[in-house]
Amino acid sequence: MISVTDPINDAFARTKLILFRPFDLGKWFVLGFSAFLAGLDGSGGACHASGNPFRSDDTKTASDIHQMWSWASAHLALVIGIGLVILALCLIVGMVLQWLSSRGHFMFLDCTVGNVAAVEEPWRQFRQRGNNLFVFRFLLGLVWVAFFLLMAALGWLIARQDILTRHFGISAILALVVCGLLFLAIAFGAMLVNLVLQDFIVPIMYRRNIGTLAACAVFAREILAGQIEIVALFYLLRFVLSLGAMAIMLTGICCTCCLAALPYLSSVVFLPVTIFFRCYSLYFLAQFGPEWQFFPKTATVVATIPCASP
Repeated sequence: MISVTDPINDAFARTKLILFRPFDLGKWFVLGFSAFLAGLDGSGGACHASGNPFRSDDTKTASDIHQMWSWASAHLALVIGIGLVILALCLIVGMVLQWLSSRGHFMFLDCTVGNVAAVEEPWRQFRQRGNNLFVFRFLLGLVWVAFFLLMAALGWLIARQDILTRHFGISAILALVVCGLLFLAIAFGAMLVNLVLQDFIVPIMYRRNIGTLAACAVFAREILAGQIEIVALFYLLRFVLSLGAMAIMLTGICCTCCLAALPYLSSVVFLPVTIFFRCYSLYFLAQFGPEWQFFPKTATVVATIPCASP
């Protein structure tokens, strides 16, 4: 029987072993760095807007928009050039962060499995698998972008008449409903795929030394086949555990006057949470067969921290 609750105790015990037996602040900072690299792809932002985009009663605002539009029309080449430069810079920065994150996932996994604090050795060791994961994620990102562009085009077609007449009518409402539902579906799919990559595909690549596509095939054939319900239950419980983790992290951020929210420092402060979830998926995966055992059944205390030789 495969359980989604039994791995919780094992993951909790492993987290205590790694971080508190014995407690070593230097080890926390090294492991936190690997966790920081792995989490570079998890940063997000929020975009807030107010007002009705179809109608404006503010004369000054309308005048300013008209002036900006006139200037942009008169300097169209410059505007396009600046836009392309900004887009290219954003794309480059995003690719670099995703590349570092892809390598960081394997580094953090290796440090967690081996209960070691190292940077240089796993950075070199997982170069090929990290690059392979990066290419897969980059191409997958292009697919998500294409979906969002199609969604935006569909919304424009549905609400085109209302947009042109600057009237918030039935077509605009229908476009918002359709695009909203599609956005939620695409966002949920992207989040779920990212979790599967982190929880299962990376450990499979790590264990069998194979590429991302091959690992996806192994996951579908040996883990997901016939066990869809238990995997879905795993993610349902993971979501509940994540809510508790978020409450703990918000409390920690408030108690430290937001210092615990700083980049890298947050990875160190909340390292127990990150290691727990990393161990939880590994102990869950271990129930699918002896070859998926990442940790020894009888845990032993590691008194020293092996360091990577330059």
